[in-house]
Amino acid sequence: MPAAPAQEAAAAQAEPPSDTTIATVNGQQFSLGLFRLFYAERLRASKAENTPEFQNLAFNEFVNIIVTAQDAKARGLENNPELGYALELQKMQLLSRLVLEQTASTIHPSDAEIKKIYDEQVAKMDRLEYKARHILVKEEDEAKKVIKDLDGGKKFEELAKAHSDGPTGKNGGDLGWFDANQMVPAFSEVIVEMKPGTYTKTPVQTQFGWHVILLEETRKMEPPTLESVKPEIVAALQREGLTKYIGELQEKAKVDLNPELIKQTPVEAQPEAQPKAK
Repeated sequence: MPAAPAQEAAAAQAEPPSDTTIATVNGQQFSLGLFRLFYAERLRASKAENTPEFQNLAFNEFVNIIVTAQDAKARGLENNPELGYALELQKMQLLSRLVLEQTASTIHPSDAEIKKIYDEQVAKMDRLEYKARHILVKEEDEAKKVIKDLDGGKKFEELAKAHSDGPTGKNGGDLGWFDANQMVPAFSEVIVEMKPGTYTKTPVQTQFGWHVILLEETRKMEPPTLESVKPEIVAALQREGLTKYIGELQEKAKVDLNPELIKQTPVEAQPEAQPKAK
């Protein structure tokens, strides 16, 4: 049962502010906001679930970082030039991410734009789905014997139940409906050339063994609904908008390369694409 608005407001009020001290380590206070940032990154990187156990694990890692960082300061490593470069780079990366997120939030594709992309994608999906059965055996000679039995009038389903090593054998070799791309290449290459109601006259070898395949039916692949793929289309259009935004910034940017450094850099070590000097 969803929480009532009053309950949600109370929960929001109960949430402690980010500047609340979560821990004091060796006399130095650390804020809840700092831990929240660390925890969010840790959760995303590990793809773990937000559980009390993971929270404890992350907090212990957070404290480990604190005590080792404090020791680094005590050793004078805070004055290491590499640290300054790393902090500057991280700040630039964070600012870049924030402005990209902010810019993406302002890109709202119209229904017409979304429908246009959807129609283009559906047009490319003019493919067939296949309904088939197969009998999987270990030896080619065994597969040839199965084909001979089929030629003699025996039922495919019964032969599959009696001979197939695959998990579908008990179901008469039924593979259901599938896109040919879902199958291994050797299997899909054969199935797309078959006609419904026919079976392979020669065994088909894959890494799983030797197959005898019966193609029962084909049908046009049913496209997904517009609503089901709308979030993906919106995200793609936002990425397209961000690419345009970055391109415009690069076009306006005045980039002056140090000519002395360029002379000293071997051609093969230079990046493939150099910024345009203006």
